[in-house]
Amino acid sequence: MVDYASAGVDIEAGDRAVELMKSAVAKSHNQTVFGESGGFAGLIDASALKGMKRPLLASSTDGVGTKVAIAQAMDIHDTIGQDLVGMVVDDIVVMGAKPLLMTDYIATGKVHPERIADIVRGVAEACAAVDCPLIGGETAEHPGLMAPDDYDIAGAATGVVDEEKVLGAHRVTVGDVIIGMASSGLHSNGYSLVRRIISDAGWKLDRDVPEFGRTLGEELLEPTRLYTGVLLDMIDALPDGAVKALSHITGGGLGANISRVIPRGFVATVDRESWVVPPVFSVLGELGGVKWDALEETFNLGVGMVAIVDEEAADEALGYLASKEMEPWVLGQVELSSESLQLATGQRLVQGAKGVDGGSALLTGSYRA
Repeated sequence: MVDYASAGVDIEAGDRAVELMKSAVAKSHNQTVFGESGGFAGLIDASALKGMKRPLLASSTDGVGTKVAIAQAMDIHDTIGQDLVGMVVDDIVVMGAKPLLMTDYIATGKVHPERIADIVRGVAEACAAVDCPLIGGETAEHPGLMAPDDYDIAGAATGVVDEEKVLGAHRVTVGDVIIGMASSGLHSNGYSLVRRIISDAGWKLDRDVPEFGRTLGEELLEPTRLYTGVLLDMIDALPDGAVKALSHITGGGLGANISRVIPRGFVATVDRESWVVPPVFSVLGELGGVKWDALEETFNLGVGMVAIVDEEAADEALGYLASKEMEPWVLGQVELSSESLQLATGQRLVQGAKGVDGGSALLTGSYRA
């Protein structure tokens, strides 16, 4: 007899996974969540939007990329959920928006209930940490399309910001200070290059790496740092309008992502010598013979988030971020750009990145590793 189970889809395993994850998902819920989990769609109470002059909804979606291959190889599945949340909600906060809700999607060759529950538990715990309820999701079994132990994860979130409080290039001007916030490591970008480097070098994930103080696999699985909650609080704590723009440093690196929030006619001058690049980047670069230019275009190199603030509020912003253990420092400053700019040796100008026709970022100095 042919049925769904014989075709490779185990409905009972899916139900078991839902039961295992329910309590973790519930802990991510706040007072805005309406009704019980398990409906066809999640509901939140959006009454707070009525107090805004012109509420704008912000939306973002992302995945974890090939970092899931590291999680699968190590059989550790409860950390990539935080990577997913960070990649999504930290894109929303750069607009000045507060995340209202998140959903996730897991595709797998075969549902292993405990594994799926571990993944979702990681998502839910990170959602709770940034006060963004996980109100729905889907686990899809794809036998024949994916190997039994393979899976991929994606997520989407929606946030809101009043029009008059939207952050971005339109607020940035000459003299604004650029503040960097430390990343926790690789975050979730560049893992195809990472996997190629360690494969070519013959390094195993259980290899102890003295520079890391732990195994290679443990370093590579370090979860993405979450910035959203701290940044929203900082926006409220600083004088009105002091925070001009934010930039989430993901694919494309520092120059490409900062230039996205710089207006035409301006340049963000960034001093590469203002921080020490964490060991994971220099070790991988040396191991793979990857030049600094290529590393710079691929990884965050230790800068996970950037805030552009009014010069008069810079010290207050630095103090606030330091008190929240964001490890901030001054990266540089916004200046007028010049059409006749002559690049010195080692300098790099990034302009028009990610399809944004705006200003530019000038990276100067040499990295300290």
